[in-house]
Parts: sequence; C-alpha cells; structure tokens
Amino acid sequence: MTQPAKRRLNSTRTKEKGSRINKGRTKARYSQGPKNRPFPVMTHFLELPDDIIFVICSYLDTKALCRLSQTCLRLHHLTNYDSAWRRIAKKCLNTGITHDGLDLFPNISLKDRVKVSQNWKRGLYREDAPLKWKKNLLPWIQLDGDILYLSQAADIRAFKLQPEKYSLKRKPLVVYTGHREDVCRFLLTSSHIISGGGDGKIILHQKLSNFKIEFSAHEQEVNCIDCLGGVILSGSRDKTARVWSLSSNTLGQCLHTIPTGDRVWSAAISPILSSFATGTACCGHVSPLRIWDLERGELLTCLGEDFRRGAGILDILYETPFTLFSCGYDTYIRYWDTRVSTTKCMVEWEEPHDSALYCIQTDRNNMIASGSAYYGVVRLWDKRQSYCLQTFYLSVPVSSPVYCLRFTTSHLYAALSSALHVLDFKSVEPHHS
Repeated sequence: MTQPAKRRLNSTRTKEKGSRINKGRTKARYSQGPKNRPFPVMTHFLELPDDIIFVICSYLDTKALCRLSQTCLRLHHLTNYDSAWRRIAKKCLNTGITHDGLDLFPNISLKDRVKVSQNWKRGLYREDAPLKWKKNLLPWIQLDGDILYLSQAADIRAFKLQPEKYSLKRKPLVVYTGHREDVCRFLLTSSHIISGGGDGKIILHQKLSNFKIEFSAHEQEVNCIDCLGGVILSGSRDKTARVWSLSSNTLGQCLHTIPTGDRVWSAAISPILSSFATGTACCGHVSPLRIWDLERGELLTCLGEDFRRGAGILDILYETPFTLFSCGYDTYIRYWDTRVSTTKCMVEWEEPHDSALYCIQTDRNNMIASGSAYYGVVRLWDKRQSYCLQTFYLSVPVSSPVYCLRFTTSHLYAALSSALHVLDFKSVEPHHS
C-alpha cells in the first residue's frame, strides 16, 4: 500500500474513533426525559443554584451543616445565611424563633444563636451578680432592648446592659419614683412604665423622663398588673380585680370591678383582648385559676379542679389566645388549652424538690424557665419532655426565692431578694455543666 493511502486509512479510523467517543459522552451527559427528549444531568453539587442548595441544607442536621460549611468558600458563605439554619433553629431551645415562625432577634445570626442554644441545653454558662443590696426586697425586672428595668423598694431603676462585658452599668440611667411603699409589679409599653405598689396606687411613668400620672386603684397593695390594647388589668390583696381605661380622654377610669372572693396574686390579658385570667390564693374558691370576659367583666370558666387549699397561682403567662401557663404554691407548671378542656391541663411538670414556683417565662416555642422558692434555683424545661432539662443553683449566701426572671438568646437575668444575677451562655465556663 502506498504512503498516501496509509495516511487516508489512519485518518478515517481516527474520525470513527472520535465519533464513538462523542456518542459515549453524549449518553453520559444526557438521559431520557418525557417523550424521549433528552435533558442535561447535573454532575456536580456546586453547579446547583443557591435556592436549591438552601433547600437541601434545610434537611441537614447541625453537625452535617457545619461540616458542609468547611468544604469550600462558596458553601461556607451559603451556610452562613439564616435560611440554611431556620429549620434547625425552630427545633432548638431559645433561638428567638417562635412556634409561629416569628424571629424575635433578626439582628443576630441564626447560626450563632443555634451555637449558643447548645450551651442552654448542656447547662454551660458564666455567672455574675452585678447588683447587690443590703436589705431583702421583692424585686421585679423587665427587659427592653439593651435596657434592664429593676424595681428596688419604692423605686424603679433603668440600667444600660453591657453584654460584651457580661454585665451592666451600675449607675442607673433614670430612677422612677412616686410610690410610698414597695413596687409590687410593673410592666413596659412602647412609651410608658406602668407600676402597681403596696400603697394601692397605679402609676404611669413616661420612659426616660420624670413625667408621670398616678391614681388610686385598690384599698390594699396591687399584687399584679397587666396592660394590652388600651386597658390595664390589676389584682389586689383586697380580693378584687379591676379593669382600667388607658385611653387619653378616660385615663384611670375603672371599667370593671370583679370581686374574686380571694386575694389575687397574678393576672394576664388574652392576646386578642377577649378575656383575662386571674390567679388567686385558693383559700375561698374551688379553682384559683379563672377566666373572665374582658368586655362585660363576667366569669367565663374555671380551669382545673381538685386544687389543694392554699395552692395559689403566683404567675400566669398566655402563649396564644387559647393556651396559657400557670405555676404557684402547688409546685407544678401547667399548660392549659381552653379549646380542649377546662377541667384538666394538657401537660404538667412537677418541681423535683417540691418547692413553690414563683415565676415562669417561655421562649414562645420549646423552652420554659422557672424560678423556685428556695436557694435561688432556676430550672429549664423542654416542653417536649416530661422532666427537668437543667437546674442552675445561683450563688446566694442565704436561701432566697427567684422572684422574677427574664432572658434573651444569650443571657438570663434573675432577681433574688438581695441581688440581681446574670447567667451568660455565650461566654461559658467549662466547670458549669
């Protein structure tokens, strides 16, 4: 065979081989779709668009998501977005995501909140007592952003929080005065501080100023107070609960006076303003927990039965218009749903050391925090479990109840008889577990 003929034969073989290779590649890159039409198949995870990667990330657990973030820069960037952590955050404790999906702390990364949530679950924290006083008091606290309000005797003081230093500024920003006796309870609205005192008065203080309005509300001390939607609810030792107008033209006008037949320790207004609940001392009525119509002031129903005498309700907390928590002297936290039953609670959690429970607070999702009557004990509960999750024994020289507690996603503030205690779950100490 001549040399030119050999070249033509080799060229033909090379083209046939290339054609077979290309056909093979085509089969590898395409598969049959509807009506035998080929569509491309993605061969690499990173070729997926961001939206699809976020959907995939939503099915991963915490460990898998953290490992994925370490693989490359793009995935590290994508896994820092809140959308990748939202499903995990809703299942964790105290991440600021409510049961309805509302984000209470949108300025803090969800990834960081999930990380701190593990410290709440494991009981890892740093403790401090930035404020102490010599006389035993019955303090109450409220949080408003980076300001903590604390009642001490007849005054209410506003302190600037310093989370980066695990403490607060000891010098108050403002001191609110006006009561002749101790402040029993107070709450915050967008523009005012509303307080009830041992002198039977209710005082409306304008925030960060000295302007105030006061009126006589009860013959004895105001043990509890709540405010929502233009009305104030107060309960007293004089065995009455009263509803007051907060409108500018009828401010301080009593709308209803409800004789409860027993001392009122706690009260709360329903989120939809249709009713309110009162908790009494359980000395003169079958049920210490009752629901009243807010517009007419009439009794709607009693919650529970077979309460022991003296099993008073010390705190009430609405979660939804139909569900609420209660706690008190009978050592139980109870979760009620008025749509299901008014005679039996849905769930109950018993204090392990048979101690009265002075206060409760929830993250509006899975976590409950409670303050006990002795030795400064704070307990964490997971609503999905029947037992106590964590117990924190605050450093106190003598036994004291936890009169009030509030928390953010990283700090817990507890008011005891002689000090304000702060638990920092962001900066932990290894021996606390």
